[in-house]
Amino acid sequence: MKYRTIGTGPNRREVSVLALGAMLFGSVTDEKTSFALLDRYVEAGGNFVDTSDNYAFWTDGGQGGQSEELLGRWRRSRGAGDEIVVATKLGARPLAPGTSYTDNPEGLSAKVIRESAERSRERLGMERLDLLYAHIDDHTVPQRETVEGFGALVAEGTVGLLGVSNQAVWRVERARALAAAAGLPGYEVLQYQHSYLRPRTDVPDDLFPDGSLGHAGAELAGYLRAEPALTLVAYSPLLKGAYARPERLPGDYDHPGTPARLAVLREVARETGAAPGQVVLAWQIGHDLPILPLAGVSSLAQLEENLAAVDLELSAEQRARLDAAH
Repeated sequence: MKYRTIGTGPNRREVSVLALGAMLFGSVTDEKTSFALLDRYVEAGGNFVDTSDNYAFWTDGGQGGQSEELLGRWRRSRGAGDEIVVATKLGARPLAPGTSYTDNPEGLSAKVIRESAERSRERLGMERLDLLYAHIDDHTVPQRETVEGFGALVAEGTVGLLGVSNQAVWRVERARALAAAAGLPGYEVLQYQHSYLRPRTDVPDDLFPDGSLGHAGAELAGYLRAEPALTLVAYSPLLKGAYARPERLPGDYDHPGTPARLAVLREVARETGAAPGQVVLAWQIGHDLPILPLAGVSSLAQLEENLAAVDLELSAEQRARLDAAH
């Protein structure tokens, strides 16, 4: 395994370059399988596990919490401590069963931040959350309130690092500026969807009526180059298995640039003897930007394939070809 530092200051952590997504652990993925995946990941040197307080509410029409609860049971049964870095999120938990984060989210008020973080600590069995993200934006409360709410938890020692996901870059920068002006810790880890294939970002949906803010595009890349202390955690790097099963490719990737990039990706896969998905993960891990792929798995075979990608070395020429395709 290889490792990278996330965050700055006394709460910074060394994490494995491949993060394990636990979104469906305890719901779609049963407890026995989830425990086996976590055990193997840790055995291979992995130490960076990702969850959220709303995972996976859509599987049973509830409010989520299954993933955090399962991780709490696994941590207790294995005697896991600070060596395992657990990241969780708040802000997108539905306030009532049968609702969603698009119509009834918990939001990012100071009250919600405190109460939701406390519930996450209880479910996970942790005195301190290693990394806590603002899961989605909340335009109904002042950003200063959100910034101060997160900062208070860090000051009290119940949260280590702060992160943000699915927000416009200008909103992230504004929040970080507010935190800096107030002498408070700001967001240091950015979690956005990022893969080798590039999606259209102008397609509206219920959460993003003006087009997606959840993808790491050119603006976010420029932000990372300008702020080297930030880290991008890339969710859905394998596009839900679409590199192995092209029929799973989401519709927002159906545009003229996709075939050209797929062709080069498959060329490099043949040259290296690796699967296309492994090339994608290796491309991210060795990127000149600080990118940590966050991959979810449901079987040991999938996990082993992803773990093998950590040691896959792409040549400079292969990387240049991959980057140039459009």
